[in-house]
Amino acid sequence: MKQMLNIALPKGRLGEKVYAMFEQAGFECPAIKEKNRKLVFENPEAGVRYFWVKPVDVAIYVERGAADIGVVGKDIIMETEPDVYELLDLKTGKCNMAVAAPADFRDNQSRTLRVATKFSNIARSYYASMDRDIDIIHLNGSIELAPILGLSDVIVDIVETGNTLRANKLEVVEFFAPISARLISNKASFKFLHDEIEAVMDGLEKIVREKEEKK
Repeated sequence: MKQMLNIALPKGRLGEKVYAMFEQAGFECPAIKEKNRKLVFENPEAGVRYFWVKPVDVAIYVERGAADIGVVGKDIIMETEPDVYELLDLKTGKCNMAVAAPADFRDNQSRTLRVATKFSNIARSYYASMDRDIDIIHLNGSIELAPILGLSDVIVDIVETGNTLRANKLEVVEFFAPISARLISNKASFKFLHDEIEAVMDGLEKIVREKEEKK
C-alpha cells in the first residue's frame, strides 16, 4: 500500500475546481463526490487522503503538519506568510489585489490615508513600499461600504470582475498583485515524502500546462 498523502483543500467552488485537477492528474478519490457532510475522504490505492477546510485555514493545517500539501489562494499566503513551501501556481481562481476608491477620490499626500481592508498586512506592505502614511481600518466584510459611509478614503480588496465595485460607485485605483490558487507543502513532509509530493506536483503541472496551451 502506498504512503498516504494528506491533502487540505479549500471548501467551496475553488476546492471543487482544484479537486478536479487532482483527479485528472491521477489522484482521484470517488468518495469526495458523495453528497454528505463528511470532511475526510481517502483512496488508499491512489495514496491520497483529502479533507475540506475553510480556505483561510489551509495554510495552518499545512504549516502545522496536519496536511502534507494543500491548495490556498496567494492572497492568504501574502497576508499570513505561513512557513511553508509554495510549489506551484495552479492558475485557477484568478483575480487581483487592488486599491479602489470613489470616482472623485484624489490622494492628499499631506494627510494620513484611511484604508479599509480585511488584508491588513498586504495593505501595510503595499503602502510601506511607497512610504505612504496610512491608518488601517480592519473590516471582515462589506469593505465597499467603508468609503461610501466616509469610514475610509480607499479600500484594499480582491477584485475578480469589478461588478461589486461598480454597483457601489467605486473604481480601481491600481491593481498591484495577481492572485490565484497555489499548491503549498509542509517543509518536513517535502523532505520525507518528497517522491509522493513530486508526483502530485508533476501531475498538476502537466494539467496546468495543457490548460494554458488551449487558451
